[in-house]
Amino acid sequence: MKVSPVSIVIPCRNEEKYIAKCLQSIIDSDFDKNLLEVFVADGLSTDNSKSIIKQFSLQHEWIYFIENINKTTPYALNEGIKKSKNDVVIILGAHSEIYPDFISKNIEYLNHYPECGCVGGYLENVYENKTAEIVGAAMSSIFGVGNANFRIPNKEGYVDTVAFGAYRKEVFENVGLFDEILTRNQDDDFNFRVTKAGYKIFLSPKIKCKYYVRASFEKLYRQYFQYGYWKVYLNKKHKAFLSIRQLIPFLFVSFLFFGLMLSCINKFIALGYFLGICTYVFLALYFAFKKSDKIIDVLKIAFTFLLLHWAYGIGYAKGILGFIVLNRKPKHDVAITR
Repeated sequence: MKVSPVSIVIPCRNEEKYIAKCLQSIIDSDFDKNLLEVFVADGLSTDNSKSIIKQFSLQHEWIYFIENINKTTPYALNEGIKKSKNDVVIILGAHSEIYPDFISKNIEYLNHYPECGCVGGYLENVYENKTAEIVGAAMSSIFGVGNANFRIPNKEGYVDTVAFGAYRKEVFENVGLFDEILTRNQDDDFNFRVTKAGYKIFLSPKIKCKYYVRASFEKLYRQYFQYGYWKVYLNKKHKAFLSIRQLIPFLFVSFLFFGLMLSCINKFIALGYFLGICTYVFLALYFAFKKSDKIIDVLKIAFTFLLLHWAYGIGYAKGILGFIVLNRKPKHDVAITR
């Protein structure tokens, strides 16, 4: 197997609980450290993250600290990519912990699929509270997130996006860097540009890393609202839908809103509206039962389905109003989400 030198780029902000685990897992990997460089771009952390990263960089000359004064994820990614000198660039999250063969497996698949500009794998969630476990169950269901295959470990093949991709350096030279306007959805935007440029993206569950999930329903709502909101900006930017699944939550919210209004004027519409809601509840409970046999957990998972779909759909509706109807310019928010 051809062994290519690798650069790893990690955005980080206030991750003192996780960043040491992440870096130690890279140190413990089976990949030759003489062929490795790691860039951790810290977004002006106010906790102990910066000192932890600098300590690792003092102990390992191939680990580098970058100060990300703009704080957001796309800036962090771009700063690391611009400094990288190697043939392959892997995007990683500060919340992640890689398996020993994670890097070498990425290289193996890049070698095996020369038509691919990117390969990636499965995120194995590690839940830190009960809410995180419920959220993880909902987000690993096809009813919750559609065909987001990197969350569902049952497919190997070509996909439209991956979470922590390993990219050939030439991809960035040909496609450009991450869009620094985006607070969310920078992965979707970049991977859409990658496939549009003629590259393929390959997913394999044999490429694995752990991801520490800390969750609350409030945070989940805010996250998926932003996903829906920024997806409209991407539609406008590319003059295309990046995937069909993005429309389903918006159509669901539209059904709830307009169906309720129209039900007031026609009993047949009211009956159809009632049956539609019953169908949704049935499907939510059915897919929730596939994740747990405990009634209380089933109800919580079903509620999480509703929260995901509602938040994304409302965010998408606001995006249509802001980016399409009112033609507003995007505004920055601080969001290091990896």
